[in-house]
Amino acid sequence: MANQLDLEEQEQLDQIKHFWKQYGNAITWVLIVVLAAFASWNFYNYWQRSQANQAAALFDEVERSIQSGDTAKIDRVFSDMKDRFASTAYAQQSGLLAAKHYAMAGKTDAAKSALTWVAEKSSDAGYQAVAKLRLAGLLMDAKGLDGALSQLSGPFPTGFEALVADRKGDILSLQGNKPKAVEEYQKAYRLFDPLTDYRRLVAVKLNALGVNVQTSATFDTAQGK
Repeated sequence: MANQLDLEEQEQLDQIKHFWKQYGNAITWVLIVVLAAFASWNFYNYWQRSQANQAAALFDEVERSIQSGDTAKIDRVFSDMKDRFASTAYAQQSGLLAAKHYAMAGKTDAAKSALTWVAEKSSDAGYQAVAKLRLAGLLMDAKGLDGALSQLSGPFPTGFEALVADRKGDILSLQGNKPKAVEEYQKAYRLFDPLTDYRRLVAVKLNALGVNVQTSATFDTAQGK
């Protein structure tokens, strides 16, 4: 009986040896690939957390520099942020904050540069939209009306349509294109929440162009718009 068990065990061992000889190398490589992928994933997650923590610390430095009004330091810290953490949300937020400071300090070119960087480099559609709207405003103030209008071309994320239409209306009005300006203002008026102050401001702009908002709204309703 013992010999029979020994023979069965030997056969099983031989089968295992044969299987490993035939497939062992492939299995080993599969395990190596799986373990390497697992290790890479863990390292990537660690790297991401490390990047986020460092970017957050640098963002705090940007905020402190802005609060102190140290423009030279803002330049340095924001430049460092772009060089090291350009892909993070903190970098885009820093760009918007820096641009606001530059604009208020009269450094229009620096503000345009910061906003352009956010509009072109941000992977977040929301930050891109904010940057384009603000950049259009700066260009409009500088009488660069064609450039301002070009910033508002193309698609914008949901929730920005009313703001874009209102800004387009402002630019078209300055260009003397009253019909198109009225069209954009009416679009903005329809899209803004009725309870917002911004909607009332759009109504004032329409009235200034000779459009009665109530009459226009009644006409749109009758037309099924």
